[in-house]
Parts: sequence; structure tokens; C-alpha cells
Amino acid sequence: MVLLETEHFLTELTRLSQKCPLSGSMFITLKKYDGRTKPIPRKGSVEGFEPLDNNCLFRATDGKKISTVVSSKEVNELQMAYSNLLRANMDGLKKRDKKIKSRKSKAVQRRAPDTLLSQTNH
Repeated sequence: MVLLETEHFLTELTRLSQKCPLSGSMFITLKKYDGRTKPIPRKGSVEGFEPLDNNCLFRATDGKKISTVVSSKEVNELQMAYSNLLRANMDGLKKRDKKIKSRKSKAVQRRAPDTLLSQTNH
């Protein structure tokens, strides 16, 4: 995994998102990052480790993994840039079929046998 600066991460993320409609999916994750590079042992506890600042780890992958660490003060800026990037690159999505039409047709189909039976009983 490649750890990048925030601006370089956004440019690489733009490249990935432009490439994805042709090649497949892109996965983006966000999680809290406390600066540890090794996992916590199951038995015992890590004594004396306190993170200095709350950080977020942004990861993106489509086979090639990129990531960046952002401090809590810069998260809003990165999130705004990320939302603009999503808006700009979500133009190839298919529109969903409306389910209202199918509900109406099902309701008509349910009523049809009832009306036939009431007409034959008269």
C-alpha cells in the first residue's frame, strides 16, 4: 500500500475513478487511525500508548492500493474534495426503474379476480 500526501491522494483517486467505468469497481474505506503500524497483541495490553491526535485513514483500491492519513482538523476539507470528486465522476450510473408502476399493476391484478367472481354471483 502506498501512503500519499492528501493532494496527491486526491489526484490519484481522480485517476482511479475515471478508469473504473472501463475496468470495474473501486473500493474506498475510511477508518480511525491511531498511528500504530503493528497489531495489538491478544494477551496483555499495550501500556503507555496514547495517540497524540485523532487521525483518519482513507484507502482506495481497484487492485492498486493508495492511502492517506488525515488529521481531524483536515477531514472536512478532504471530505468536501472527495464529495466533489464523486459528483463529477458519477455520470455513468444507470437510472433505477420506478416501483410505483409495478405496484399499481399488481393491485389491478389482485382486484381483477374479485370483480369476475362478483359479476358471476349476481
